Order: sequence, then structure tokens, then C-alpha cells
Amino acid sequence: MFLHIHKSKIHRATITEANLNYVGSITIDEDLMVAANLLEGEKVQIVNNNNGERIETYVIKGKKGSGMVCLNGAAARKAEVGDIVIIISYALMTPEEAKNYKAVTVFPNSENKIP
Repeated sequence: MFLHIHKSKIHRATITEANLNYVGSITIDEDLMVAANLLEGEKVQIVNNNNGERIETYVIKGKKGSGMVCLNGAAARKAEVGDIVIIISYALMTPEEAKNYKAVTVFPNSENKIP
């Protein structure tokens, strides 16, 4: 049996852009991706603290050091620039693996930089 376990999280990132005319996904600053153990193409859940929306999409690598957190395509309708979001990834693990796994949580500042 496999369980969906919280793998990593970017807690309280600020949306810097919403691009309706892009193909889809969320673009995240490469520094945040590395710190949060996220891979390009990885499925993530985005929880918008401002309006309660929850969506799932995949990660696109953004420019390193840019602070970018941009919702693209249809997802852009679910947030506004300045909204605070939580970006969560999950992994499939056996119960034994899950007991020993330590999730990664990143707490960026208001410019989406890691203090």
C-alpha cells in the first residue's frame, strides 16, 4: 500500500504575476524550488490564503533569484498579484517510508526570498 504524504511546502509565498495567456502551470523562482525540493514538472497543489481557492498544476522553473511566483493559464484566474499562497507537493510512500520521512518547509519573506 502507498500513502500520499506531504513532501515539501513553500509556506506563504506572494503571487508576483498572473499570466492568463501562458500554456499553464506555476512558474517558481529556481532558488525557492531548490530550497523546497521541487522539480520542474512536479505536480503541486496551490492554496490561496486570500480567497480560499485550491488548484493543482505543475512547476516550471523561473529565473534564479527573481522571486517569481506566477500562476499561468487558467490558474491565473484563481489568484491576484499580491495574494499569499501555500505551494504543497506530495509523494507516494509506503507506511514504513512515511514514518521516517521529514517534509521540507520553506518560509520565504515578502519578496519570495529565503531569509
